[in-house]
Amino acid sequence: MKAQIKIGSILFSLFKYVMLIAAAVISLLPVVVCVFTAFKTTDDYNASSVLDLPKQWMVENFSIAMKQANMLRGFANTAIVLVVVLTCSIFISAMLAYVLNRFKFRGNGIIQNLFMFASLIPGIATQVTVYQIMFSLGLINHLYGYMIVLMGTDIISIYIFLQFFENLPVSLDESAIMDGCTYFGVFFKILFPLLKPAIVTSLVLKGVSVYNEYYMSNLYLQTKELRTISTALYAFTGPYGNQYNYICAGVLITIIPIFILFLIFQKQVYGGMAAGAVKG
Repeated sequence: MKAQIKIGSILFSLFKYVMLIAAAVISLLPVVVCVFTAFKTTDDYNASSVLDLPKQWMVENFSIAMKQANMLRGFANTAIVLVVVLTCSIFISAMLAYVLNRFKFRGNGIIQNLFMFASLIPGIATQVTVYQIMFSLGLINHLYGYMIVLMGTDIISIYIFLQFFENLPVSLDESAIMDGCTYFGVFFKILFPLLKPAIVTSLVLKGVSVYNEYYMSNLYLQTKELRTISTALYAFTGPYGNQYNYICAGVLITIIPIFILFLIFQKQVYGGMAAGAVKG
């Protein structure tokens, strides 16, 4: 009986490792295909399989992608959007969560439920109305107009901050107010510095969303000079087909900054997400 249990445990462990290896291979396969394609010539790509190694490793594809897609301008536009949108979104979400958590007023629960209801509405369903408003205000083809749309109330961040405020005792507010601190002082001097894990979690979630955002960037920024990094690769699409070797080279270029930032701040990223997952 013990021998059968031991054999079963070994088989289960073997099955588990096989499944993990298979999952890793499936996850890495698109990246491998993208790397191989990025170094191929156009003729080589058209004449070979996606898993075939390049006959000639064309490093020049990366410089062509940078120049033709004007990716430096795309990186600059994306950096501006990220800094402004993330800064404003964090402060708006944190202050709104502070008001909803610390001040009990008539309609507080209704407002929180409305935010929950808004999160259930597909974003694409509101785009016609949003576009008409943007057009009437003259915000199309302006970077600040695009940023205003992105920095709209972030429901996920609000609930993240609400959860963290639940773990901060109200006695902190009361002690500060008794010492003569205003509500603004309580928020900025006492509570906001304690929200570092929530801020890191919100920055990661919102930052990845903004960096990868394509639909609204393509809709509201219709000139080449205003393209973000997600829409810069549109330069390699046309009526005669897509130049996938240059597109893949551009994709690898867009991955590098995020990968470097992740390696630098991975401790803070994991720490913030772990703290956000624990309550109490």
